[in-house]
Amino acid sequence: MKVSISGTETISIFQLTAVFSMLFALVGFSYNVWRMEITEYNNNVRSASFELLLQLSELESIIYAAHYDQDIIQGSPRKGWVKVNLIADLSVVTEPEIQSAAERLKANWQLNWESVASDENSAMQVVEKIDDTRLEVRQLLSTLE
Repeated sequence: MKVSISGTETISIFQLTAVFSMLFALVGFSYNVWRMEITEYNNNVRSASFELLLQLSELESIIYAAHYDQDIIQGSPRKGWVKVNLIADLSVVTEPEIQSAAERLKANWQLNWESVASDENSAMQVVEKIDDTRLEVRQLLSTLE
C-alpha cells in the first residue's frame, strides 16, 4: 500500500512505519538514559547524605565527650578534625547548600576547637552548626525522587 504525499511521490506504509519506529526508539532510548542518570545521581547523593548524617552524629558525640565528660580520648580534637574534614569532603558529592553548610561547620570548628572542652558557648556553637548541616541534609533527602 502506498500513500501519496505530493502528486507523484508516494511513500509506502513500510517506510512510514520504519521512520516512526526509529523516532519512537530514539525517544525511548533518550528517556531511558536520562532516567538512569537521575537514578544514579539520587543513589550517590542518598548514600553520601546518610554517611554525612552518621559523621555529624559522631562529631557531636566527640564534642559532648570533650565538654561534658572531659574525656580526652573520646573527645580528642584530632578526632574532631578528622570528622569535620570528612564531612566537608562528603559534602562535595551533594548539593551546594550542603557544601556551604559543611564549610560553615568547618570554619566554626576551626574557631572553637581549642575551647570546646572548657567553654560551653564554644561547644554549643559547634553543635548548632552540626544541627544546621543536619537540617540541610534532611531537606535534600526529602527532595530526592
